[in-house]
Amino acid sequence: MSIYQQILKKEATVAVIGLGYVGLPIALAFAKKIKVIGFDINEARVTMMKKGIDPSNELTKKDFANSDITFTHKVEDLRKANFFIVAVPTPIDEHNLPDLKPLIGASTTVGKVLKKGDYVVYESTVYPGCTEEDCIPVLENGSKLKFVKDFKVGYSPERINPGDKEHTITKILKIVSGCDDESLDNIAKVYEIIVEPGTHRASSIKVAEAAKIIENTQRDVNIALMNELSIIFNKMNINTYDVLAAAGTKWNFLKFSPGLVGGHCIGVDPYYLTHKAESLGYHARVINSGRYVNDSMGFYVAKTCVKKIIAAGKNISKSKILVMGATFKEDVSDIRNSKVADIVKELKSFGVKVEIVDPHADSAELKHEYGFGLNKLAKGYDGVIVAVNHKEYKSLDEKFFRSVLSKKGILVDVKGMFKNKMKDITYWSL
Repeated sequence: MSIYQQILKKEATVAVIGLGYVGLPIALAFAKKIKVIGFDINEARVTMMKKGIDPSNELTKKDFANSDITFTHKVEDLRKANFFIVAVPTPIDEHNLPDLKPLIGASTTVGKVLKKGDYVVYESTVYPGCTEEDCIPVLENGSKLKFVKDFKVGYSPERINPGDKEHTITKILKIVSGCDDESLDNIAKVYEIIVEPGTHRASSIKVAEAAKIIENTQRDVNIALMNELSIIFNKMNINTYDVLAAAGTKWNFLKFSPGLVGGHCIGVDPYYLTHKAESLGYHARVINSGRYVNDSMGFYVAKTCVKKIIAAGKNISKSKILVMGATFKEDVSDIRNSKVADIVKELKSFGVKVEIVDPHADSAELKHEYGFGLNKLAKGYDGVIVAVNHKEYKSLDEKFFRSVLSKKGILVDVKGMFKNKMKDITYWSL
């Protein structure tokens, strides 16, 4: 009997390693159909999930209902599993180099409990070759088993988009790959238990790894082009969004827009690809240029705001600026790699007093990660920067901004949410 059939009959168990934005939705989707063990090294997070609470604030108690799942932080509990899905973060370090510590740590954990006939599938975004070159040796060393002969490995990249309630794990076509034909077939069938559109069977693990990493690299490069155009058009006193609206009337124009590129995917994944390219003796010019442009946008927004405050005749060192939004994207609580932190850092370098508000972010987390917390909304700001398009901000009007801005105050609207809505306020957007 194949492992797929055993899983379907609940004679074998799926374990999901890492229960963050990616792992928890996967674990709960499977738990509606089969037996699941949800594992995370953070005991406090596990305790919350046992109570039906998602620490990431993405899922509701209803998503936890009717689920055949056991949450645990104990490695020993993983011995009951036969099919391991690794969904841990793959961040970068302070030098923009891949930080594989969470991935190697998860592989070490799985290696301790791996048995003959077991499967391990990686979902974490990595450079092509990482699964076979970095992870499998750890599995072999920990288990004293032989890859392919004793256990199978595959790669199926995550495609979860935080805050997106439409494109969920069960609604998106899943790329799958395996170390041989048998593993590919079993891995595809296991995912097809929950993925309604089915699977795309990649020809190899490396192909699947490469497919994932270029999804985000492609977006990164296209957004970088829009950001660079925004800088150019600003020098010409042309509104970028007006330009994009006009150009977008052509049927094959790609509709990207300028903005801050942060988070744990688009702002990180290209560095994995450029790192691998460097190790092969190739310097990726286009990708690195795109990264440079996008990584500098927070500083650009802050400097532009400062220039406009000075142009209004104000002493910048005595000015006060409000930053609205601190998460990496709209309507989520995730602050990882938020480029709003760059805006705050640059503003403070001018001696400006900066206050930050956000209806979704946690003040303690911001303080721990970036050294600043949230403030209560006040008045008399010389500048307001709407950095994140939270739904709570969409109904704000000119009357509101006038009430919080000082005389000759500046409104900076990063994503152009209030374009053509401000008549008597100095307004600027990318």
